[in-house]
Amino acid sequence: MVMLHGTYNIGIVLLSFLIATLSSFSALNMIGRVWRSRGRSRWGWITSGAIVMGSGIWSTHFVGMLAYHLQMPLTFDVESTALSMVVSILSSFIAFYITQREQIGLGRIAIGGLIMGAGIAAMHYIGMAAVSIPGVTMNYDPFYWILSILVAIIVSYAALFMMSRFRSGFEGLFVSKLAAAILMGLAVCGMHYTGMASVSFWCSVPSAIDATTDNNIFLLGVVTLSIATLLLVSWGAMFIDRAFLERMAYKDQLTGLPNRYELSRRFETFLSRSSRGAILFVDIDQFKSINDTLGHDVGDLLVLDASRRFEALANKQLMVFRIGGDEFLLIAEGANQAQAENLAQRILSRIHQPFYIESNELFVSCSIGIALYPEHGSDRSSLMRSSDAAMYEAKAAGKNRYELFNPELQERLIRRMQLENDLRKAIEYGGQFIVHYQPKWDTRIGRPVGFEALVRWDHPELGIVAPSEFIPIAEETGIIVGLSRFVLRQACRDCMRWEQSGLGTYTVSVNTSVRLFDSQILFEMVKECLQESKLPSDRLELEITESIVIHDMNEVIRQLNQLREIGVKASMDDFGAGYSSLGSLDLIPIDTVKIDRLFISQSHIPARRAIIRTIVTLAQQLNLEVVAEGVEEEEQVTLLTEAGCSIIQGYYFGKPMGAPQVIAYLKEYGSEAKLETAAGAGIDSDIGGKSSN
Repeated sequence: MVMLHGTYNIGIVLLSFLIATLSSFSALNMIGRVWRSRGRSRWGWITSGAIVMGSGIWSTHFVGMLAYHLQMPLTFDVESTALSMVVSILSSFIAFYITQREQIGLGRIAIGGLIMGAGIAAMHYIGMAAVSIPGVTMNYDPFYWILSILVAIIVSYAALFMMSRFRSGFEGLFVSKLAAAILMGLAVCGMHYTGMASVSFWCSVPSAIDATTDNNIFLLGVVTLSIATLLLVSWGAMFIDRAFLERMAYKDQLTGLPNRYELSRRFETFLSRSSRGAILFVDIDQFKSINDTLGHDVGDLLVLDASRRFEALANKQLMVFRIGGDEFLLIAEGANQAQAENLAQRILSRIHQPFYIESNELFVSCSIGIALYPEHGSDRSSLMRSSDAAMYEAKAAGKNRYELFNPELQERLIRRMQLENDLRKAIEYGGQFIVHYQPKWDTRIGRPVGFEALVRWDHPELGIVAPSEFIPIAEETGIIVGLSRFVLRQACRDCMRWEQSGLGTYTVSVNTSVRLFDSQILFEMVKECLQESKLPSDRLELEITESIVIHDMNEVIRQLNQLREIGVKASMDDFGAGYSSLGSLDLIPIDTVKIDRLFISQSHIPARRAIIRTIVTLAQQLNLEVVAEGVEEEEQVTLLTEAGCSIIQGYYFGKPMGAPQVIAYLKEYGSEAKLETAAGAGIDSDIGGKSSN
């Protein structure tokens, strides 16, 4: 027996390492998408990655065999060769499946590394078993045999560990991915060449050693087929991924309609080939309430059903896009004003038809803003802005309608944007808001017993901005929470300061907002302001409106009860102006009702006088205090006093005034029983946006 000594072609050895590394890199790119995918897409990426990885491992082995020369004729068993590839792909699949779960620890990575390494080793030794050399037997060195398997497992573990790090924050870093691919290439090549070091070839026919016959044609064929498969799968996956990403980028996932990004592309086409057209901005009116009451799943189905109704209108001249939660945009090429308005009316009619969703019959409407091209804008930004402004005007006008853009809308929109920005700065830097106080007069004792805090905005450039203008903006944007904190803190301080100055003890009432109750910080805010000012809690009153109560009655009641436990009082503002206050009055934990100024201003009408008397009687029966707002005339005072309402607020007894004026007012009226009117007349607004007089 003669021991054969083979030689390596260094160039082919390097080629085998390059194949292993590149195939690993391609597989890592595919597997990196697995954890973001769901369903069949997830299985597709795992399978593709396993095929690429397995083919790369298999190709590396047989390219390594091409690099090894024994100067003996070689043949390969086809079944064993095919089995080695199946083992390689299968082990890659299992390892990737185990290590690409949502939650992955070192244990899973270790198991994955064990399976991957064992698969590489199994592929190698099955491939070696497929080799047939006439007159030659193979023997293995146990040390190198075990070492080859350990190398495969350990380096596979290191590579899979780095793969898991991509998901934790290194995804997209080329160098990190390349490092993991190199590690995996080292695992494959290290196992192969260590395994080759463990084998020795013994020839029983020395005369055959000089044979020049070389059967590498079969080996070249199968390696070429494997690499072709690897490239085909990689390129196919890349093509599918790009197509999928493009669809995700330019199609709305829920409705399948073109989205905001596709809108940008289509808009340019529209502007370049059309001389005129119309943009319709559509918003579903009741979407938020449906989401809140029936859940987001029903909300999504509503949007989907609505999108189909819009899509049914689409043609070559009309494109439909979904650009937000319940917002759609339509581009009507070549449409004039009459055609655009006709289209808007058709949309309103379609949306007005009932929606049948999960046993619910839903009736919704929509608001539509129309901008004409080129009259209302010559580019995408201006046309979008114009149609958006017109849509908000339609909402403000009562919803379920369309509005055509006009320049006045743009001016109001620009002013609103300016006020919103300036409001944020005013809250952040302070110094622009002032708290005024309007007295509440008790006709039984002839002096003021409390004040209502009303916020004023002294804008550095615009001067005094009407509360009716900035309060709604603060409500919509959430700025009202910070503004309410300022008013509450200042009111508590001032009320305590009047007492410390010897001017008497008074209550102070502060208006609240639905945003305050939604924020879940109202209780802590009130406690903080009371503790800071040292004002007794029973001297603070929070005013709520019917809209606050009906927004979430149970939650409002819970928070009011929490506040009443520490002594803070509550009042129902604008009572009688809504529809549900009467039915829920006995359920809401309040101490006072304030008669809406509408009834006071129309108290000359017999029916209104009857309502005033009824409200007073009802409040007395429920042991509630009654305050009348907006009192300006002596006849109104007489009527209210006779009806049993003794606490009166309005210009007749005092207009809203700053803290310094309050001190002068209290010095004049606070300790004397004078029934004199306070000077001035007009209309102001409080923090809740109501008029105060």
